[in-house]
Amino acid sequence: MVARQEVSAWRPRIPGVVEVFHAHFTAHAYPMHVHDVWTLLIVDDGAVRYDLNRREHGTPGDTVSLLPPQVPHNGSPATPHGFRKRVLYLDLTQLDESFIGAAVDGPDLVDPLLRRRVGQLHTALADRGGELEAQSRLTLIRERLRTHLRPRSAGRERPAAPGLAHGLRELLDERLLPGVTLDEAARLLHAHPTHLVRAFSGEFGIAPHQYLTARRLDRARRLLLDGLPPGEVAAATGFYDQSHLNRSFKRLVGTTPGRFARQRGGDATS
Repeated sequence: MVARQEVSAWRPRIPGVVEVFHAHFTAHAYPMHVHDVWTLLIVDDGAVRYDLNRREHGTPGDTVSLLPPQVPHNGSPATPHGFRKRVLYLDLTQLDESFIGAAVDGPDLVDPLLRRRVGQLHTALADRGGELEAQSRLTLIRERLRTHLRPRSAGRERPAAPGLAHGLRELLDERLLPGVTLDEAARLLHAHPTHLVRAFSGEFGIAPHQYLTARRLDRARRLLLDGLPPGEVAAATGFYDQSHLNRSFKRLVGTTPGRFARQRGGDATS
């Protein structure tokens, strides 16, 4: 079989994420190496075998692997057809050095919810304009990783506070066009980002980024029905660009902004 290699990598504008790396390898083997950041790995096809701290590990499809900084590891295909993987490199603001020992002892986490959330984060990171969603998903992933790594006797997170949820909703309403980062919202509301996301989602049944997008789309619909072109609507409603508006609009409304506008006034044949 001819060796195949496909690689894409980028640095998103999300604090805590140093790099996003996607790859498809059929024969490539990594030599022993270290990173100065955390490696959060999911495998979408095939499997990887690797050595960490002189112990052999593997990555079946339902596993999330968390490799700690400064600990040597390698990697190679565990199947004849290689593997397809997605990796996030996270800095020490997400997990500090106190978690390294637990990660060395158990780097492969069988957790379907965590696996799904990591996949959703990759999707959000590839969406220009999806920064708030990515930050929200990252903070929930970070908390779940810490739950896996910390002793069972560690204190649990405080229950979500309704007042905090309403405070965030008011802030999102005030910042509808420019938006607000999760870290900025946490500073303004004097709350931890994870607690903020959980409070909002628990109170309103929707994530903060979903609420903000829905509010923007409501405004976009009104402007489209007023006859404003989609490109101007995108700029007037806080979307990154027209492509970002198109994706969000179609996901919620089931059609594109252009077709929605052409059908205004009951003309459903356009």
